Amino acid sequence: MGIELLEYQTTLKSSLSLSGIGVHSGKAVSIHFSPADADTGVVFQRVDAEASGRMIRALASEVGETDLCTGLGDVKGDHVATVEHLMAALLGMGIDNVSIEIDGAEVPIMDGSAASFVEAFRQAGIRTLDEKRRYIRVVKPVRIDAGSSWAEFRPYDGTRFEVEIDFDTPTIGRQSFAADMTAEVFAKEVARARTFGFIKDVERLWAAGFALGSSLENSVVIGEDHRVINMEGLRYPDEFVRHKMLDAVGDLALAGARFIGCFHSYRGGHRLNAAALRHLLTDHSAFEIVETTRRERGRGAEMIAVNAPVYAPWVL
Repeated sequence: MGIELLEYQTTLKSSLSLSGIGVHSGKAVSIHFSPADADTGVVFQRVDAEASGRMIRALASEVGETDLCTGLGDVKGDHVATVEHLMAALLGMGIDNVSIEIDGAEVPIMDGSAASFVEAFRQAGIRTLDEKRRYIRVVKPVRIDAGSSWAEFRPYDGTRFEVEIDFDTPTIGRQSFAADMTAEVFAKEVARARTFGFIKDVERLWAAGFALGSSLENSVVIGEDHRVINMEGLRYPDEFVRHKMLDAVGDLALAGARFIGCFHSYRGGHRLNAAALRHLLTDHSAFEIVETTRRERGRGAEMIAVNAPVYAPWVL
């Protein structure tokens, strides 16, 4: 499948707000989205009394934690945790620029997937701006290994994700899912996949201060008998690997620009995704910055390399 050519940057047509609880903190939190100018990117601002109110850009350079979730900012200061589902929805739905105010330290988990964000963005609408969109195009393979896990980027004529998981439980086992990522594919095949966990891990997580807001309403839970205990069952037969793809989409959205290439991971997670992205962005021979240019009438469009400014978000 070829590239889904989107020539210009986008933002929301109107503002919107959502509320929920943090899956790890268990605290109520509200989040407000506003349209933003071209080249703003995705910017978070804490507006609660415990924060200084500094802007936190959704970039790989701001990643501060990767245990159980992806967090941005200084864990000891202003930070926003569990951004991956929201970031996946923004990238998946083609939204480049948005200002986000949040009155807590964790993005609400909603139903454990990106579906609520997708629906909210659809209702708000997406507006095309006047500035060209730039892409990170992978021009040579780069790979990172971490024990039995690995992840790689390789050149590809599109934006493709290939994710494999392998769990030592018959409920999951080894699963793989691959897709060329467009807004339609994301909304239909990926966005509704929920986070998951094992009942045997709950007490350990609680003791460590995690999963305080986790419930059967926002997580797929696997019981001691290796069965899914949620009454409604799974949304997809392979919902587990699709959720891992959702996480990967969200983690790679922190590149600061959409990538053209294929990302393939085996037994990955937030830490590996973040490490793979940094590995790509620090090897300036592995990628180039391109944008869409229109050819002569009737001949479509093509991607051309451009000179990136020194302040570009992908420069680490």
